[in-house]
Amino acid sequence: MIANTPTPPYYAVIFTSLRTGINEEYLETALEMERLAALQPGYLGHESAREGTGITVSYWRDLESIKNWKKVAEHQTAQKKGRELWYSAYKTRICLVERDYGFNLSEI
Repeated sequence: MIANTPTPPYYAVIFTSLRTGINEEYLETALEMERLAALQPGYLGHESAREGTGITVSYWRDLESIKNWKKVAEHQTAQKKGRELWYSAYKTRICLVERDYGFNLSEI
């Protein structure tokens, strides 16, 4: 699904990861992080894909919203488990979205 983001500017957090073979609690935790993120002030949506390399992009109103999400206790616990169990490597990038455009076949 493509996130329905507002008119820019807004921020994107791009989380790229390589998984280990450990799956214990991964799916449940990922779904819970999606649920909790959506409850955070400033959250605008997310998109995710995995085929070998995983990429999740979450969208946020401002940098303060991103900082506050990083401080959520359950998110910190999931990050710790990610480093210890689920990921062999990851990278997080924070970007300012200055322009976006697209096309939606269902709107034609």
